[in-house]
Amino acid sequence: EVQLVESGGGLVQPGGSLRLSCAASGFRFRDSVMSWVRQAPGKGLERLSIISGAGDRTDYADSVKGRFIISRDNAKNTLDLQLNSLKTEDTAMYYCAKLYFYDGPLNYRGQGTQVTVSS
Repeated sequence: EVQLVESGGGLVQPGGSLRLSCAASGFRFRDSVMSWVRQAPGKGLERLSIISGAGDRTDYADSVKGRFIISRDNAKNTLDLQLNSLKTEDTAMYYCAKLYFYDGPLNYRGQGTQVTVSS
């Protein structure tokens, strides 16, 4: 059974930082393209970043490029997202996701972790 469990969300002031983590199990993590997506209240899913199985290729949405950093540890089956220079518009539920292939559709998604940016 595929499991993706996110952690690390919380309340942070504008300009602050957070680090999200995702613990993966039930599939060959090192062979899987992974992604972070988010959903703000009243909006659709937004894909933020993608990372290849080996971690040697990454892509970012324009909205987070230069502020967020995706990484993975294939020895620990974990996926991280470093969130820097947070803005109020980054407030959303953040999800770890497994993709069918690079830049492809979502295969599985976790339950999410809430990030709230507010002063």
